[in-house]
Amino acid sequence: MTAGTLVLTRRDVSELLDMDACITAVEEAFRLEGEGRAPRPGILSFPTAGGGFHIKAAALELKRPYFAAKVNGNFPGNRERFGLPTIQGVVVLCDAENGSPLALIDSMEITSLRTAAATAVAAKSLARPDSRVAAICGCGRQGRAQLAALCRVLPLTKAIVFDTDSGTAESFAREMEPILGLEIVPVGEAAAAVAACDVCVTCTPSRSAFLRRPDLPAGLFLAAVGADSSEKQELDSEILASARLVVDVLEQCASIGELHHALDAGVLTRADVYGELSEIVAGRQPGRQSRNEIVVFDSTGTALEDVAAAAAVYERATAAGCGLRCDLAR
Repeated sequence: MTAGTLVLTRRDVSELLDMDACITAVEEAFRLEGEGRAPRPGILSFPTAGGGFHIKAAALELKRPYFAAKVNGNFPGNRERFGLPTIQGVVVLCDAENGSPLALIDSMEITSLRTAAATAVAAKSLARPDSRVAAICGCGRQGRAQLAALCRVLPLTKAIVFDTDSGTAESFAREMEPILGLEIVPVGEAAAAVAACDVCVTCTPSRSAFLRRPDLPAGLFLAAVGADSSEKQELDSEILASARLVVDVLEQCASIGELHHALDAGVLTRADVYGELSEIVAGRQPGRQSRNEIVVFDSTGTALEDVAAAAAVYERATAAGCGLRCDLAR
């Protein structure tokens, strides 16, 4: 057993963890949870002036027992005020048998990859398998990862993209077309992006709903990724009330996800939720039931995804001799 703690930068993560490997790791985490072989993850939020922090923690028995805690700061005004990213943080990966800190890993790349990977895992069961057109609402870093992940599991030929900043959507199209080999068309309204698609991902910082039930075509798979705090909302609650609703973590979505707003509005109850993604991945619940039904995936980001991705990065780094190893106990 190698002594010391491995420090891995954002570049290290980017070089070590590709999307396919992350999808595989995240899918296995959901399967283990669905089979009752993983404890429920935990979350703690702590507000501060201008932003806040959240701590997500979970454990998984993989090649060895792992525990991970991710501490992320979310400060929406960072770019304008300080020239810094909105989200910054670190993942602490530990040996869950003896408590040893195995690695300190920059969280930004892990968060981006694992969030997109969860959408891909959900799409495998909840989207129509012949889906050709994707809509991405929110053309930042996460939007890029989301489209790349969907391309790994669906036969996409076209993407329609929307951002409140039209220049950002146009840049997205220019940059991602040659990378993914898709036709990518920027549009000026979210409803226009969604109207002609088979799958849609919303990944914005919106604090008010911008998609409504009449905007959605029959048979849509819609992954709502942006609502990761109680103040955020992308979907009108009537969408959730009329769709088959799948969540990543029921308690978490009831507190900070799109489900939270629907519960507050009184348009559905927790009993109306079809199931958690882990149940579907483990085969305890079937996925899509009909070609024309609308299926919504409320994705708030579970710590199980962080453990799975961090463990994959750590194992690859150890095998390749990457990173800076240090003794934190000195």
